[in-house]
Amino acid sequence: MNIAVIGTGYVGLVSGTCFSEMGNKVTCVDIDATKIENLNKGIIPIYEPGLEPMVLKNVESGNLFFNTNLGEALTDAEIVFIAVGTPMGDDGSADLQYVLAVAKSIGETMQKRLVVVDKSTVPIGTADKVQATIQKELDKRGVVMEFEVVSNPEFLKEGAAIQDFMKPDRVVIGAESTFAIDKMKQLYAPFSMSHERFIVMDVRSAEMTKYAANAMLATKISFMNEIANICEKVGADANQVRIGIGSDSRIGYGFIYPGCGYGGSCFPKDVKALKKIASEYHYDAKLITSVEEVNDAQKLVIANKVIKRYGETLKGFTFGLWGLAFKPGTDDMREAPALYVIKELVKRGAKIQAYDPKAMEEAKDFYLKGLENVSYVNSKYKALENADAMILLTEWKEFRSPDFDEIKKQLKTPVIFDGRNQYNVFNLKEKGFEYYQIGK
Repeated sequence: MNIAVIGTGYVGLVSGTCFSEMGNKVTCVDIDATKIENLNKGIIPIYEPGLEPMVLKNVESGNLFFNTNLGEALTDAEIVFIAVGTPMGDDGSADLQYVLAVAKSIGETMQKRLVVVDKSTVPIGTADKVQATIQKELDKRGVVMEFEVVSNPEFLKEGAAIQDFMKPDRVVIGAESTFAIDKMKQLYAPFSMSHERFIVMDVRSAEMTKYAANAMLATKISFMNEIANICEKVGADANQVRIGIGSDSRIGYGFIYPGCGYGGSCFPKDVKALKKIASEYHYDAKLITSVEEVNDAQKLVIANKVIKRYGETLKGFTFGLWGLAFKPGTDDMREAPALYVIKELVKRGAKIQAYDPKAMEEAKDFYLKGLENVSYVNSKYKALENADAMILLTEWKEFRSPDFDEIKKQLKTPVIFDGRNQYNVFNLKEKGFEYYQIGK
């Protein structure tokens, strides 16, 4: 099939590349000429395991193209995906200006029947707005042309997006016409050989499914973090509690690891957006509000443990920090707990020596740009040189089984603050460490 994907951000680039891997001819479109130029040179703007070689392979094979001209991309396209950003507005709602701008451009340039797919995470009712925007432009042109608008939310985990796309748990399609459903079935057939994975519903239900899924996962995280904080008060071990409740098949082990809060591009934004959607329909979403409040507080739990140990004023103290990205397997720092911890400690006079396998350029160039008293080093042990304590905030694999003798050698004092509960408290105490973790 001939596919156009508008937007070469995380969702657009991963989706377009994976569609091309199955033999479709895919053109990815972006208004950022520099980004398109770089992509045509093989320079990938994001880090995602497995993405770069797949892009290069499909460009070379003639399945994947990058262009700034939407009209050219739509010439042969049967399906066009809208995969542009929906940033959070000041009031917590999703900003649809880019989605609707793309819809307007489609209406201005389309030459034949299209299935237009909302791939971006969008509020309920967005498909109606996209439909109206395209139709308005067709009317201006005096053109009668059929098109369908479909909702096809993405469920990609950063760090495992290629695997998630190629072997999806489910493909959710919100559509009103048999023509559109059949087109989407044809497109996704190689990815969902099992019929049960292809789920068709009405458009608004599909739009809601994305928000509901992320809100449920965020709820599990905030619930477990709240339990961990109670465990710490009563003298229980949150890790042991996690094992005890996770063995219940109704609960499971996924997303119940105590930690320093969730971040990234989806959960914080989507929880806020869902809360905003509820309020627009005059519903007070108390549970969703609490999920957000617990998470906001959780991001400072490790910082508060440091302050409790060393005092309100941290001038003269240096901390070696492992992990900047919001999770392993990505360079994404959006709403990462590290941002909150670092800013809180630096505000109190501390110095930070930071290391992350992938996210240091993001930190230096954008998220922590210009922040004084933060330095970046090229290895995890270098980050600990002459530091007063180590702080772990992202559970990268290379942090799971470190050389604790080397850690002790590099630190001024053997103190570890573990925001992801990676280590065995008894083993560390036997080695002479002070060890602070979540929920104990």
